[in-house]
Amino acid sequence: QVQLVESGGGLVQAGASLRLSCAASGGTFSSYAMAWFRQAPGKEREFVAAINRSGGNTNYIDSVKGRFTISRDNAKNTVYLQMNSLKPEDTAVYYCAATRLNILGWSPKQYNYWGQGTQVTVSS
Repeated sequence: QVQLVESGGGLVQAGASLRLSCAASGGTFSSYAMAWFRQAPGKEREFVAAINRSGGNTNYIDSVKGRFTISRDNAKNTVYLQMNSLKPEDTAVYYCAATRLNILGWSPKQYNYWGQGTQVTVSS
């Protein structure tokens, strides 16, 4: 069973960049497809980006395409989310998720393992 720990969140101004990291332990990292979700206050958890086991394929929600990049380093057991040109509407708790299925799933139900989340706040 894999454990996930996110880091890298913070308070930034609109237009700034942040890089989130998610460190995995307790499993074979390369056996899991990974994703980032986010949840703003009063809203449902929302898919942001996903990456397959090898890192060769990715998927993004339309609102972050061209601004966010998901990547992974299987040697370091870590998945990243590079966030550029941040907007106030990106403010949310960001969660890392893992699934044994080699998919680019957009539904939280497709993921078995979750981190505790990291807060990202973008001020205008």
